[in-house]
Amino acid sequence: MKTVFTGLSPEKVWYYFGEICKVPRPSKKEKLISDYILSVARKLNLENEIDEAGNILIRKPATNGYSHLPVVILQSHIDMVCEKNSDSYHDFDNDPIIPRIEGEWVKATGTTLGADDGIGIAVQLAILDSTNIEHGAIEMLFTVDEETGLTGAKGLKPGFLKGNILLNLDSEDEGELFIGCAGGQDTKIVMNYSRVAVNYDFTGYQIKVSGLQGGHSGDDINKGRGNAIKILNRLLWMSSHQFEVRVSEMAGGNLRNAIAREAFANIIVPNRFTNEFIEYVKKFTAITKEEFKIAEPTLMLGFFPVELPSFLIDLSTQDRLLNALYACPHGVIAMSAIVPNFVETSTNLASVKMTDKLIEIGTSQRSSSEHGKEDVLNMVESVFRLAGGKITHNDGYPGWTPNPKSPILDVTHNAYLKLFDQEPKVLAIHAGLECGLIGEQYPGIDMISYGPTIKGAHSPDERLQINTVQRFWDLTLEVLKNIPY
Repeated sequence: MKTVFTGLSPEKVWYYFGEICKVPRPSKKEKLISDYILSVARKLNLENEIDEAGNILIRKPATNGYSHLPVVILQSHIDMVCEKNSDSYHDFDNDPIIPRIEGEWVKATGTTLGADDGIGIAVQLAILDSTNIEHGAIEMLFTVDEETGLTGAKGLKPGFLKGNILLNLDSEDEGELFIGCAGGQDTKIVMNYSRVAVNYDFTGYQIKVSGLQGGHSGDDINKGRGNAIKILNRLLWMSSHQFEVRVSEMAGGNLRNAIAREAFANIIVPNRFTNEFIEYVKKFTAITKEEFKIAEPTLMLGFFPVELPSFLIDLSTQDRLLNALYACPHGVIAMSAIVPNFVETSTNLASVKMTDKLIEIGTSQRSSSEHGKEDVLNMVESVFRLAGGKITHNDGYPGWTPNPKSPILDVTHNAYLKLFDQEPKVLAIHAGLECGLIGEQYPGIDMISYGPTIKGAHSPDERLQINTVQRFWDLTLEVLKNIPY
């Protein structure tokens, strides 16, 4: 049957990617995609098992003439970031992703594409389904819940894997080989608030920040992109002092590992300040668009009257909230003194959400230095302690220390040079890879991470560059038949 991927090469990789797009796979809800992967294994009569965490392992024997090679593990994660545009009615629990081709890219319709890491899964399944690829014994590891907690990798137990060499298929820049990554930890803040009555000598407005690129809170944190929460809060903070603006509701962002793309607030303005406030918002919009004209050319700041809300956040909490959000650090905190142009430490103000009684603020911190990570965690915590928030940190995950003398790096580097007649870049990444956790459970395992080119990951702008998938495939096959002894 003809699909949007018909005619693309490698044919079997694109076939499986198309099938994966049909299967819902939100983080922590991976049963459908797990069932699909296991069905492929059973159809191919391959040994398979699933561990207590939900990770899948499929084993394929060596092809003729390659049984002397050591066992190699190929690994990807089976969940995806579920982000959509505000005008999309997509249901990630039930609806398929709708891919389309635009020039040299594959994109989705109004949602994340899930190439992170669906294309890694597709390569694994295509290899399992092959009969003419040269390789030693293979273990295909499919981990769960990478995007919201790395719980699959955390749940790996010693002895589940037999191999001591791992190819992580979860990187997003073709031509770059990654041999290290940052560790990370999340900080969650909860603030109580009281609902107070609305004075009717006010006019209601909604302010909305949208049109931002968003992106990955690690890989894209150094690109100067706008954070919708910070932009909105800047306006609210200044307006609350100048025009006695009061906030009824405020929300923005979604996932801890995505830069906030959209945010809104329902507010009231004293009638005596209405005209001045409208003029101020116009000036603020013009200034903000000028500031972000390069990094965020499609930034929009919507502003329109609405009915008076039924309640307001009490004034004390509003002041503490707006002050804390303004002071909360966001972005790059420190650059590496060792690796040129490499972010060492950063933090992401990820989300603000409200319930009937609580305001919940989500942030995430990353660093390739454990001391740097601790410092930025404390930095964020101190701001919200001053604001009276209740702060909790999750367990986090370790970094992956680079090994420039890695045997699998040597093989992959030489394979890339042979295939494409150019030097790949060898880097560490300012993002969390499961390699750190896998290395913690399997000390001494030799690992490398690479992939095709994916832009806009973790946002509805996510896109996969078509021609790099072929190079990704070719490199993987070349590495498999040259696994170091």
